[in-house]
Amino acid sequence: MKITSAEFVISAVGPKQYPTDGLPEIALVGRSNVGKSSLLNKMMNRKGLARTSSKPGKTQTLNYFRVNNLLYFVDFPGYGYAKVAKSLKQQWGKMIENYLKQRKELRFVIQLVDIRHAPSKDDVAMYDWCKEIGIPTVVVATKGDKIARGRWLQHTKVIREQLKMRGDDALIIFSSETGQGRDELWGEIVRRLQRQEETAPEVEQDPAGGTPETAESGNAPS
Repeated sequence: MKITSAEFVISAVGPKQYPTDGLPEIALVGRSNVGKSSLLNKMMNRKGLARTSSKPGKTQTLNYFRVNNLLYFVDFPGYGYAKVAKSLKQQWGKMIENYLKQRKELRFVIQLVDIRHAPSKDDVAMYDWCKEIGIPTVVVATKGDKIARGRWLQHTKVIREQLKMRGDDALIIFSSETGQGRDELWGEIVRRLQRQEETAPEVEQDPAGGTPETAESGNAPS
């Protein structure tokens, strides 16, 4: 995708701060230091737009990035960092749960895992949680440049097996250093958004001539 505009919009801590323009949203989840900020910068071709840090657990809000005025990337707090205060973790958990279950603009989740290591218990729990709620998931194996290309298949097999990935969930190898996987991930994003748009419920016209409303079936996006 050609990026014509990319901007940070807001660090939100609750629904009152979420954008109201109705653009589709894609959530990015993963362990602290898995490379979410680096992936965002590479995807948007903007160095430093999403701040990277050597200190895990720095992101404590839902950070919204608008791309081409077409969609939002929503960067989640990293999970699995023991030094973050328990009370703060609980706040994150509630915020994330409410967003995943109730945010109608959410289209799917991109879950980042480190290709060098087997998925952690937190990775598995996150993937299972998304499946339980009914949210489509794209798994991205980051840091692809850190291991030899000849070992990619071996490592992605472990990821698929440990997460017990469903057949319709993609697994893409990514490197923020080389750009490996960037075009493939954008292609997956565009295909999914187009497919969901084509299968979206039709607009229902009020018989009295009022404002049409879109039919909804529950809180969880699908």
